[in-house]
Amino acid sequence: MRTTTPNKKELIIGLAMIGSSLAYMVMAYQLPGHGGVDAGTVPALLAGLLILLGVMQVLSAFAAKPATVEAPAPNTGDLPEMPAEEAAPAVIEPRTVILTLALILGYMALLGPVGFPIMTVVYLYLQFLVLTPVTQKAKHLSYLLISVISSAVIFLLFREAFDLMLPAGLLNNYI
Repeated sequence: MRTTTPNKKELIIGLAMIGSSLAYMVMAYQLPGHGGVDAGTVPALLAGLLILLGVMQVLSAFAAKPATVEAPAPNTGDLPEMPAEEAAPAVIEPRTVILTLALILGYMALLGPVGFPIMTVVYLYLQFLVLTPVTQKAKHLSYLLISVISSAVIFLLFREAFDLMLPAGLLNNYI
């Protein structure tokens, strides 16, 4: 006999995402601004994307097949029941969490003096290394290229498109 359980967890997560995103959007629209791109543009855009993700999460909760749970069969014989083998859940290592928090703290502490471009490259590269599974070989060149390109694109986007200066730090004389 099989019984079905609803995807309540996914539904609750999706609804919480939508609720917090709506609150974030209300706060973003309360920022003082002027016509065009200003300090409230990016938060409003992020809030809109978070609402979209929340809606997608809610839809996936309804679209996914509910998990099935086997009802235990009555033990009729002399042999004890053998538990069915289950896949081990993915374990998040405390080391990964601690290293990520340390990288974030270091990034925040050195962002002003060293500057956004250099610190973002260093942070992203090290974060890629931390998040690379132990069973997989690190792709140092790919990580470095992604870090450099991402840092440059973000820095130039804020500087040229949004007319907002991110701290250049050590590169102040060159940028």
